[in-house]
Amino acid sequence: MSAGGKKASVIFSGFRALGLYSNHLAHVVRFHKKHREFYVVTAVGKCFHTYNVKKLGIVAVSNALPDDLSCLAADRMLVFAAHGKTVVAFARNKEVVHTYCGHRGDVHLLLPFGDHLISVDRENAVIVWEVEAEEEYLQICFDKASFEVSALMHPSTYLNKILFGSRQGALQLWNLKSNKLLYTFPGWASAVTVLQQTPAVDVVGVGLASGQVIIHNIKFDETLMKFQQDWGPITSLSFRTDGHPIMAAGSPVGHIGLWDLEEKKLIGQMRNAHDTAIAGLTFLLSEPLLVTNGADNAIRVWIFDTPGAEGRLLRCRLGHSAPPSKILHHGNNGQTILSAGQDGTLQSFSVVHERFNKSLGHGSLNKKKAKKKGLKHDSAKLPAITTFASECARQSDWDGIVACHRGYLVATTWNYQKGSMGAHKLESARFNHDRALNVHATAVDISPCGNFVVVAVSTGHVDLYNLQSGLHRGQYGTDKAHAGPVRGVAIDGLNQLTISAGADRLLKVWKFRSHELLHTESLEAPPAATLLHRESGMLAIALDDFTAHVLDIETRRIVRKFTGHRGQINDMTYSPDGRWLITASMDCTIRTWDLPSGCLVDCFLVDAAAVSISMSPTGNFLASSHVDSLGLFLWSNNTLCSVVSLRPLPADYEPAVVMLPGTCPSQDNEEGEEEEMDSSELADYVSPPQLDQHLITLSLLPDSRWKNLLSLDIIKKRNKPKEPPKVPKAAPFFIPTVPGLVPRFALPDNPQQEQSKVFNLGVLAQKSPFYMQLEDSLVSNNYDGPLHLLKEMGPSGIDAELRGLAPDMGGDVDILRAFLRLVGSMLDSRRDFDLAQAYLALFLKLHLWLLSEEPTLMQEAAQVSQRLEEMWGRTQTQLNQSLCLLQYMKSALL
Repeated sequence: MSAGGKKASVIFSGFRALGLYSNHLAHVVRFHKKHREFYVVTAVGKCFHTYNVKKLGIVAVSNALPDDLSCLAADRMLVFAAHGKTVVAFARNKEVVHTYCGHRGDVHLLLPFGDHLISVDRENAVIVWEVEAEEEYLQICFDKASFEVSALMHPSTYLNKILFGSRQGALQLWNLKSNKLLYTFPGWASAVTVLQQTPAVDVVGVGLASGQVIIHNIKFDETLMKFQQDWGPITSLSFRTDGHPIMAAGSPVGHIGLWDLEEKKLIGQMRNAHDTAIAGLTFLLSEPLLVTNGADNAIRVWIFDTPGAEGRLLRCRLGHSAPPSKILHHGNNGQTILSAGQDGTLQSFSVVHERFNKSLGHGSLNKKKAKKKGLKHDSAKLPAITTFASECARQSDWDGIVACHRGYLVATTWNYQKGSMGAHKLESARFNHDRALNVHATAVDISPCGNFVVVAVSTGHVDLYNLQSGLHRGQYGTDKAHAGPVRGVAIDGLNQLTISAGADRLLKVWKFRSHELLHTESLEAPPAATLLHRESGMLAIALDDFTAHVLDIETRRIVRKFTGHRGQINDMTYSPDGRWLITASMDCTIRTWDLPSGCLVDCFLVDAAAVSISMSPTGNFLASSHVDSLGLFLWSNNTLCSVVSLRPLPADYEPAVVMLPGTCPSQDNEEGEEEEMDSSELADYVSPPQLDQHLITLSLLPDSRWKNLLSLDIIKKRNKPKEPPKVPKAAPFFIPTVPGLVPRFALPDNPQQEQSKVFNLGVLAQKSPFYMQLEDSLVSNNYDGPLHLLKEMGPSGIDAELRGLAPDMGGDVDILRAFLRLVGSMLDSRRDFDLAQAYLALFLKLHLWLLSEEPTLMQEAAQVSQRLEEMWGRTQTQLNQSLCLLQYMKSALL
């Protein structure tokens, strides 16, 4: 929750992020002795992920830190992470257990050292910490001009010794226990980037900024061998420990060089192992496996099991290496999200488990040629996808995804099930001989049957293609559909209409098959994008004046206009039921508009503007992609799992900033408490017994309590048993209960009271509680007590009580008059109207002959009859007015 008391989103709350696996920091490999398994830890923004190397399945996600991680390290028990000037220690790969503060600069190097931790900051200060005590054990300050620490390591078997490397090229060996400099190595006139222990004692690998790798014996200060890589500075080093004398060296261009230490030569190159610099590479202990990660948001595991020196890719986890530009849910279960990134790839992310993720690859004009030459050297490689459409109706038969590429006229097809680019390149023959440089596809949509696709072009043409054969099936308009570029196209749910919107401020509705123009609608500003909700027939149009209009394709009129955005609307999405329109804008807001009421019901700010949004077909998640962010972010729909009160927001509403959901959101406790408080307030709300005194209120009793009162004789006759009940031989012991719908135990009589065991006079002259309550109400004129008793009785009990009011059953005329007054008070209060009718009908059925003989009862019955007629008259008038208004609303043309 943001400061200032502003409320965050009412509908959406951050859930998790997808597609984030690694950044520019080197990974850390750990071995769990109990599990006998290797784990790899990678930094992702403000937290780190832990994966098992066996399947690259995510095991744990740490709690988020206030800032992005700047360095990672780990020992047998803890994972150490630096952010800013602070170093923290995580236990169980999740929670912070130690914090170390004392640096004056940002920490960029960490090294666990037994019970101590060594950290180096940008001010060139080295601090040795006691891990458990969180106290500073030693501090060493180097002169930044003569020795700027750039790497450090602990040589094996060297007790209390640390080897430091510098940007000036020199190395220093220190004894931390005595705080003494033991030896200085002059270096090789190039900055040291990596220090790595080799499998041999006293020998270390030194990576230099010049591209050299030095294998140096620090015991005798002797260089054993040198290797030179032409790809730039050495970013990481690792040595095989499974019996093969192989060294792997990483480079800033994504290549990995494999060197044979016995023959002292290069034996293999793993080119394009990553799209960016190799951040870290590690050979697993005694296994032919190499783990690599890079800033291209990928973790890869390579296995060396072939005769050649190069490893083959065993398994990987990869996301976009450039921010996504368009996302869309694929299928009807809401479990798959298609994402097109600025890196040119089309990928599928699963919200269920990462093992279902897959990459559909990079677009190419010639797939066979691209396979032979490789992706990096593919001259026919297509640029990034700008927009795409998907339909799963016929995806098992042919391609079900069509994409437009930046600056390209060709629209490409993709096959989701095969996980690759499709068979067709959709391009009209009119551009074969007369093609301008700036002609490109701008919008695309697939018919709900999956057979046809409509492609819009920047020249104003709108073409129809058959998706199975890829053949051109016609165009809309005699020459062009629009005078300017087409910004959006859509096909309705029945393949009857095609809608196109162009930069000429016109929206046109065409017949799908005959291509006949049916309607033209003028817009207030040029459209930026369109979105059709096929089930409701509502077309959302984002305009360049930062407003959103909604057009009903049935009546072909603008039915809603939404204003409030202060920047270009990037994307729109509907809720599955078509009730909400959710818009994302460059003003960093995500707004939810309620279509029936035409009001803004939810709005919140994010740190980075949302580029694309997509609502799940099941309505449980909203997915978003943002500027300069490689991941996809899921927002859970709170209305599905809790009571949410949606109220129209005022025009001057200032939304609160909501943090993007990480793989583990931070500081959500306050929000959760407030949400629980709000929901509890809603839960405690109790509706009043009567909303208004002029309204008739019915009871909440089930119909079985009062509807069959007049037919009780027929029911008893029908339910009469054919045989008398048989007494069981050994009946169990039961505590006696009082007859009624509410179970109550019969209390024993007072034993102190002396009573005759032969004859009980009280049984003959006993009055029921209802009878006594009626007597009291006759005096007090308050009939709530007897009415409450009647509500608790069943039909048989009510029938028995009303029969007992007659004089021949022990009752009295005054009691009959009191019951009529009870019905009159119910009519006056206009509550329990259905009970009053049922009780009065049964009373008249039982005692009608007695009413005609008693003048006082006749007078009281006449008053009740008059009240009843007045109430029915008013009720009939109100019902007629409501029916008339409803009929007008149904028949009137809106």
